[in-house]
Amino acid sequence: MIFSRFLHHTSPFLLTSTLLATVSISSLITSTSALAAAGNSASLDALEKQMARIQAQQMELQKTLISMQKQIAAQRAALSPRGHKTATNHTITARSTTPAANGYEWADSNEGPSGKPRTATAMNTRPPRHLRNGDTSEAQPVFDDTNARPEVDAVIGHRDEDVIAHLADNAVGPHPRETVGAQATGALGDHGVFHMGPVAIILGGFLDASAVYENRHIPSGTFNYWQDMPYPNEPRYHTNNFDGSARYSRISLMARGNVNSHSTISGFYEMDFGAGASTTDAYESNSYAFRMRQLYLAYDNSKTNFHFLAGQAWSLLTPGRVGITPRQESLPETIESSMLAGQTWTRQLQLRFVKDFFQHRLWLGLSLENPATLYDTTGFQNNNGTVTLPNGSVATISSNGTGLTNDAPFSNEIAPDVIAKIAWDPSWGHYEAEGIVKFPHNRVSSLGQGHNNTVVAGGGGGSMILPLIPHTLEMRMAGLAGVGIGRYGSVLLPDATLRANGSPAPLFSAQTTAGLIAHPNPRIDVYGYFGYQAAGRRFSNYNGSPYGYGNPAYSNLGCETELSTLGCTANTRSVMEGTIGAWYRFLKGKYGTVETGIQLAYSRRQAWKGVGGAPDTSLSQIFMDFRYLPFQ
Repeated sequence: MIFSRFLHHTSPFLLTSTLLATVSISSLITSTSALAAAGNSASLDALEKQMARIQAQQMELQKTLISMQKQIAAQRAALSPRGHKTATNHTITARSTTPAANGYEWADSNEGPSGKPRTATAMNTRPPRHLRNGDTSEAQPVFDDTNARPEVDAVIGHRDEDVIAHLADNAVGPHPRETVGAQATGALGDHGVFHMGPVAIILGGFLDASAVYENRHIPSGTFNYWQDMPYPNEPRYHTNNFDGSARYSRISLMARGNVNSHSTISGFYEMDFGAGASTTDAYESNSYAFRMRQLYLAYDNSKTNFHFLAGQAWSLLTPGRVGITPRQESLPETIESSMLAGQTWTRQLQLRFVKDFFQHRLWLGLSLENPATLYDTTGFQNNNGTVTLPNGSVATISSNGTGLTNDAPFSNEIAPDVIAKIAWDPSWGHYEAEGIVKFPHNRVSSLGQGHNNTVVAGGGGGSMILPLIPHTLEMRMAGLAGVGIGRYGSVLLPDATLRANGSPAPLFSAQTTAGLIAHPNPRIDVYGYFGYQAAGRRFSNYNGSPYGYGNPAYSNLGCETELSTLGCTANTRSVMEGTIGAWYRFLKGKYGTVETGIQLAYSRRQAWKGVGGAPDTSLSQIFMDFRYLPFQ
């Protein structure tokens, strides 16, 4: 009866509106040529006003149609058996057939993860799955219970927008977008999206205010530089320190477009303020410099399952969590911006080629990456990369940057680092194996002559993620070992030293991490990690003088006495870190997400044994953080 009255009252209005819209459009088409031909301002104004009236009539008509649509759906639901869904529901909600990575498919029903009714908004709706593959169909509008107007007026951002490659379900999945693990790799927002013609622009990033309180004075802020952990001979060993900054706030952006129905081109930018310029001071302005974190283009073809990346991104050696996919690296959720001792990573220029097989479960990747060799020249006289050898010759291992390059040492390199990886995504877990080959290079010169030296270095490793309770509790393990690859670990242990004749002498390096990460509910992340990185030693003695790294003839006699005048060479043998922490997202809505975190960390540095023993030192820290994510 009520529905009949509704139809009785709305049908005349609907008919009238339809006729008015039709007549107005016909009139507009008829008069457009005449008005435009007049060519004066009054005629053009009249044309614009007429268009505005037609648009208003169309809006009223659309609202009436939507209201009738909802009434029909309600009547069908009342006439159908309990629990039966009619076909009309499919015209109201944009649907996706594939579960979301975090286990919740927000747009597939009117219920949230707790089973309670959920209002559809621009934060939790999805377009049809085929948008990923280049289909130009538009998303269906989604309506709430109080407003009969579409909420998808322009563009809604979704995971399909920024995770372009097809992925297999491994019970690990891509990062849940709002988690700190996703933020570490370069997560984009789910409602900071708009279109410029055929190109989608997706925004990301966060505003960060972090601080650390520690029992040693290490002037590196929340970035742990473990090799600067002081021994008792330094006064800063005996004093506490507090330091805070907003410099690790980030801004990110992706531009992507569909080349055709099965291929996509995208560009990704990520920046922060982590660089310290020569004009930066910690006493007044604290003006840290804008710097590049990631900047690359990517091509993805879903027909051939081929993927290409060119630019600066996380190294292929960095552990991942699903496939071999940009911004899906497996990084710790820690507050410290150096992440974790023993973590394998760099961000550098690369040309990456990836192919996936067997319905996206097996991935093969090859990457040519920008090389660098981190030398330790203890015992030698090093003058800005020109090292004097015991026999009087000089070895050139690096030169300071010139022109537009900063005045810092850049090692002499002859070929890119070559990295290969295989990733496997069965139905449970993610597993990787990788290897690297690199070519340390220098030149040894004497008066009127010289020769070049090139050696081969490299190593291998792997990682795995075990979803103990899928999307709730996971275990991560990773490791890398070899020679000449120390710079690929967070501790930045040296890659090589020099032989007495000046040729590169790669050092053994090993690093490993393990952790448990829990997501007890969508608002809380809890983690615990252990990390370890170690360097081998190579040394020589020439005419009674020690050279190289870890030489037992070096003096460590003064390491344990404050202001001692005795030596304390103390080349680092190993660094370990244990840490626990948690994040809590206490505000989340259309305005974004606000979260806070706390982390406790303990690190220990062990030196190679020399004259006077093998000193060690430790560091205890408390990290605190507040973040606002406006697009997530």
